[in-house]
Amino acid sequence: MKKIGPSTLSVHGGEPHVRPSRSVTEPLVLASTYPFEHTAELHAFMQGEIERAEEYGRYGNPTVAAVESRLAALEAGGAAGFGAVLMASGMAAITSTLLAMLRAGQHVIFTADVYRKTRVFARTYLDKFGVAVDIVEPTLAAIEAAVRSETKIIFTEAPTNPYLRVVDLEGIVALAKPRRIKTIVDATFATPINMRPCDLGVDLVIHSTTKYLGGHNDLLGGAVVGRSGLIQAIREQVGTLGPVCDPHNAFLLGRGLKTLALRIERHNHSALALARTLDEHPKVAQVWYPLLPSHQDHALATRYLSGGGGVVSFEVRGGLEAGTRLVDAVQIPKIAPSLGGVESLIEQPALMSFYDQGPEGRAALGIREGLIRLSVGIEDLEDLRADLLAALDQM
Repeated sequence: MKKIGPSTLSVHGGEPHVRPSRSVTEPLVLASTYPFEHTAELHAFMQGEIERAEEYGRYGNPTVAAVESRLAALEAGGAAGFGAVLMASGMAAITSTLLAMLRAGQHVIFTADVYRKTRVFARTYLDKFGVAVDIVEPTLAAIEAAVRSETKIIFTEAPTNPYLRVVDLEGIVALAKPRRIKTIVDATFATPINMRPCDLGVDLVIHSTTKYLGGHNDLLGGAVVGRSGLIQAIREQVGTLGPVCDPHNAFLLGRGLKTLALRIERHNHSALALARTLDEHPKVAQVWYPLLPSHQDHALATRYLSGGGGVVSFEVRGGLEAGTRLVDAVQIPKIAPSLGGVESLIEQPALMSFYDQGPEGRAALGIREGLIRLSVGIEDLEDLRADLLAALDQM
């Protein structure tokens, strides 16, 4: 087949037509070690003459490996030569990838709107290891101005949290490749359904599989996807650093991936409709959704994204207290962090993610007091719309 669609890849990507076990679904293998039949087999394995499960669970697991193959196929659109490494969380994927690729004396550029804990790791830990860090605005001009001769990595995110910014990815790749700089994109919000950065020439794509890829708010995980050679170098470091993915979490992820394209289609449709409703409401000061013409990165979003995703951020008039009244009034979304599950979740970033910063600290970080982040689930659109409008009426 010359071209395979996203739903087909979500279900079958990277797997054999018939598994050795003859099961339709990928078996859950719960094992910490894998015995050899005899010493001759051990010698053959160590010399690379035979392929089999790794000898110890920190170096591999059949269930994890199967899901890694599907993720690589999904992110690469079915193209050969790509690999993936699953890890214990999205942050484990970020930190392990950076530690595997960097050494003292090198320099990394992060855009200012990458996940907050990514920035914390950059400022708190990379400096200890002698790695220089610049955190710049998510524009091509700002990134280019920060490039040094020792720059090793440009790390960005698209769309971002919570304002759903979309940076010029092709521009970053064109800037980086002649300078032998590696590009990494956290595409958790986009998923491989709405955007495939590898198609644009990005070297590595990172996902928090906790979010849309798992899709059911029941697992923690992270993944890094890219060309097989680079992925193998990262995988070798995972055996040392130890952020391995639990096989049961991998099993849950593999099951969640099968409905990814279907779920994203619903997320995209409902979130765009709710963003339009909110954009017209008198009690809403501003809405951030990448496919709204009012979004500052709308042109880039329509260029790189096939759908806007399931997150809508908006600012209510009346600040923190008004936002609290709204959040407490809705009946369907649950007040909780995270996103990307079948259940709608709602939060005030000022309280959920930046409580410790206080009003002045939040203002310095660009977090508005009346900001609401809504992760739109797969509930019926009209139920979500009616619930949201009723809550706005109660503000």
